[in-house]
Amino acid sequence: MSLLRPPGTQTARQQQLAEAYAHCAAIAARHGKSYHLATRLLTPDRRPAVHALYAAARTADDLVDLPGPDPEGDLAEWSRAVLAELEAGWSEDPVRLALVHTYRRYAIPVEHLVDFLAAMSSDLDVDGYADLAALDRYMWGSASVIGLQVLPVLGTAPGVAREEAAPHAIALGEAFQLTNFLRDVAEDVDRGRVYLPADLMAAHGVTREQLAERRHTPGFEALMREMVAITRRRYDDAAGGTPLLAPESRDCVRAATALYGGILGEIERAGYRVLDGRVSVSKPRRLAVFARRLTAAQLARVRVTMAKPKSRSSTGA
Repeated sequence: MSLLRPPGTQTARQQQLAEAYAHCAAIAARHGKSYHLATRLLTPDRRPAVHALYAAARTADDLVDLPGPDPEGDLAEWSRAVLAELEAGWSEDPVRLALVHTYRRYAIPVEHLVDFLAAMSSDLDVDGYADLAALDRYMWGSASVIGLQVLPVLGTAPGVAREEAAPHAIALGEAFQLTNFLRDVAEDVDRGRVYLPADLMAAHGVTREQLAERRHTPGFEALMREMVAITRRRYDDAAGGTPLLAPESRDCVRAATALYGGILGEIERAGYRVLDGRVSVSKPRRLAVFARRLTAAQLARVRVTMAKPKSRSSTGA
């Protein structure tokens, strides 16, 4: 890739970049309340990059989920633009500018972005998945690579290679995605898509027509119970990765896991009736999770700062 050499004065470029990151933070705050709250536990230097990754994923996703007259053309145009701008090193679009800067700063492989865009494109013509293996293949681009994108931003503990933490990052991305699928069954079917494996639906006597008609049955409840168990196993697979992360990033991941995992608990408390309306973690619950992790996050930052070797003075004292 070429060096980052956007036009204009250095001060103007810095201002434009700051505004781009602020724009992404606003998108994250508006659309991902739990996610955005968890990012407040990150160190200030890491936080904007995570907002940029979220905003870019949200923007591309909205081109598919909230389409204009030509969703295929819009997504293709956005995809071509971001890949060209990543190569050039600059963008006039605020979301893509922050994404370009984040990718370059943290040396995130461009293949992750390509795979994500391919998954978004598949949503335009794929409306279901035969089994969990097929859903997993889709989630590689829609979720696994999101975990791999975020991992370099979070950093790993001293002596831990990124490759060691990668499988856990993948599992956490998939756990978050599966949680969203279970929460959003009704919204997705309205868009013509079902992210519940067709073989499991058939085993429990659940049909797409039933989902569209919002009919809650014992079979649908059993299907949801099985899917919640599958999703919890992904969270279990991810859990071993948190200690591998940089100490000052761990509490953000713990908070995000508690908040997203909490959606599964809300689904259970609602009797798995996700066809009746979207379940969510209450604001008091979100704030309680944040408060529990805040002190630990602050202490981790202090310990990391104290552990850094102090530079010698110019006098050698």
